[in-house]
Amino acid sequence: MKIYEELISRGLIAQVTDEKEIRELVNDGNATFYIGFDPTADSLHVGHFVALCLMKRLQMAGNKPVVLLGGGTGYIGDPSGRTDLRSMMTPETIQHNCDCFKNQIEKFIELDEDKAIMVNNIDWLLDLNYVELLREVGSHFSINNMLRAECYKQRMEKGLSFLELNYMIMQSFDFYHLFINHGCNMQFGGDDQWSNMLGGRELIRRKLGKNSYAMTNTLLMNSEGSKMGKTAKGAVWLDPNKTSPFEFYQYWRNINDADVLKCIRMLTFLPLDQINEMSKWEGSQLNEAKEILAFELTKLVHSEEKAKDAKSSSHSLFITGTDDSNMPSTEISKNQLVHGVINVIELMVECKLTTSKSEARRVIQQGGLSINDIKVDSVDLCISSLALEKGIKIRKGKKKYHKAFMI
Repeated sequence: MKIYEELISRGLIAQVTDEKEIRELVNDGNATFYIGFDPTADSLHVGHFVALCLMKRLQMAGNKPVVLLGGGTGYIGDPSGRTDLRSMMTPETIQHNCDCFKNQIEKFIELDEDKAIMVNNIDWLLDLNYVELLREVGSHFSINNMLRAECYKQRMEKGLSFLELNYMIMQSFDFYHLFINHGCNMQFGGDDQWSNMLGGRELIRRKLGKNSYAMTNTLLMNSEGSKMGKTAKGAVWLDPNKTSPFEFYQYWRNINDADVLKCIRMLTFLPLDQINEMSKWEGSQLNEAKEILAFELTKLVHSEEKAKDAKSSSHSLFITGTDDSNMPSTEISKNQLVHGVINVIELMVECKLTTSKSEARRVIQQGGLSINDIKVDSVDLCISSLALEKGIKIRKGKKKYHKAFMI
């Protein structure tokens, strides 16, 4: 099976501009394609998985990825799928986040001038002359068409700023720049990016003519696998310092039954024949499928050794209740104690089991917290320094475990 047909079989493609041409380009290894990553945080998360895996698959088939870091568009912020204005980041934060993204993406994509390149749109967007941009680029965009775009609909309800309105123009200019300077003939993106991507293709047509337009194509990725990660309570990061390999493994191990085969098909590199056989599994076999999914993705992000450790720890913890060596943990210092104790709500926030005290209070009131396998029934419970010196095991819900200790 050729790569384009494999992408279809895995459910990775939602929509394309010219299927015949795209099929020929990617199957012959002649696609130079870009996917953009705006540095909105200091780590990629599971919502980026479809894009990363798609890039890797296409590179393995001989196509050339152009990894675009949005250091320039990060100054504006993508309004797609949002009801509020993104927080403005400082230039230092944007650069730091770009550096973090680069380190993580290098684990997926082999960066080599002939095989893949990484670029940052800050290198061309920040040097643009405003009046020249209005004349040479802005004149090719219809405000009426822009406001009908899906990426602006939610923001229109609360008020779309002129700043955000420019995002489509900037992203469109990215494709134009990459086409001119790097021979980029294809762009990939999620469903909330379709209007922006078509804007880039249309800009090339208007600026360079129909012949150039015919040389470009747009592919819309099926974002279903990414959305499974985005809808999780709390972000699941690819940075092991933000989400440990054990937590990462557990996230995928506990995915819904209805989603496990979809994720295996879209996100792992297991052969389709093997996955097709697994699609017949049901009942308790789905737990085995979840373990396979968790192991394969943890191996992909963190290494095979870390995946083996996470799997072993998960089995030991949830089956025998013994090994907690890889359980996420937090050290509590003495100066965090008041009169030799720490309130359980303070402890939950400190361990990042909840993002706020009010959330911690709700978890306890709903019976969702245990310490050393004893359910916590009071928000006034305090943990002593003696208990912390021995180490305590905290369980939030059924599956989220954490250790707290004091040396």
